[in-house]
Amino acid sequence: MFRQRIPTNPLPTGIVTGTARSDVPTVPHQTSAPVPATAAPASPTVQLTPGAVVAVIGGGTAVVLVVGAVLVSMLLAVAVTAVSLAISALVVRSLVASQNHR
Repeated sequence: MFRQRIPTNPLPTGIVTGTARSDVPTVPHQTSAPVPATAAPASPTVQLTPGAVVAVIGGGTAVVLVVGAVLVSMLLAVAVTAVSLAISALVVRSLVASQNHR
């Protein structure tokens, strides 16, 4: 059960060099029949109508505006937080400084 099993490899794994054998028959390369020119394409082509182009442009504009609004609101939230922390730091500093003078 716990004995080591070494697999036997019937085919060589490295590069084998040697002479070509003359007793092995060669198999000619077979080519497939040519595909006729009237065959249908594998995937249908996408055709955009003018209405679809306007819809795509409108949708892209809406996405850009929404993402821009979200990013600006996040930046504004960070700025408001920074200002409030700065004001709090000034108040605490003033209180500590006034307590040291008494």
